[in-house]
Amino acid sequence: MCTLEKRGNVFKLTLLGHGDQHRLSAAVLDDIHSAVRSVRSDPSASRSVLITTSRGKFFSNGYDFVAGRSDPSLFEVMDAKLRSLIADLISLPMPTIAAVNGHASGAGLGLAMSHDYILMRRDRGFLYMSDLDIGVVCPAWFMPMIRLKIGSPAARRNVVLAAAKLTAAEAVEMGIVDSAHDSEAETVKAAVRLGEDLVRRGWDGHVYGRMRETLLREVLAAIGSYDTPPLVGSKL
Repeated sequence: MCTLEKRGNVFKLTLLGHGDQHRLSAAVLDDIHSAVRSVRSDPSASRSVLITTSRGKFFSNGYDFVAGRSDPSLFEVMDAKLRSLIADLISLPMPTIAAVNGHASGAGLGLAMSHDYILMRRDRGFLYMSDLDIGVVCPAWFMPMIRLKIGSPAARRNVVLAAAKLTAAEAVEMGIVDSAHDSEAETVKAAVRLGEDLVRRGWDGHVYGRMRETLLREVLAAIGSYDTPPLVGSKL
């Protein structure tokens, strides 16, 4: 479901499942969350960096809708698990980087945007808040993240209310993605270089994490107070 490796002070978390679209089932979210907790508990955590990536055509194509169709209550379970994971990422005592190797859709885009930096390959993939197209209301707890991470009202409208499929170049222009690269391998290499540069700054990760929590306190407040199940339309 995911692998975690460490080289020096760089942790690399690679998404592996569910299926080749790397959908976020309840079990996959549990596995990712377990890996993030392992990173947090490492003695070198406050002097490290986390890179999250994937392999193949998809970074993550969002929730496991096949399971959700058979048991609609699973949408609420997956949503709760993603909220918990994102809250942990926000409080992690180190910088975080998403190396987006392919399509990042729906909850997969939410996972990518929960990192401090997003690097993306330019030759494949797009960022896509797919909720409107598939008949799912984007959960209210994620809207503060959209407002804080996407500066332009027109860009927010395109992402949320037009379900735009953004290429890497478009996402860089909007300020959602920090840089675009020529391949999956080059995207990961660039993320590692950035991570090593950040580690060399010698920052105290606990201070970094507390400052991120302050910066994103609206997101954490929305996560903490959210208790409404996702609204799923007739298309599913």
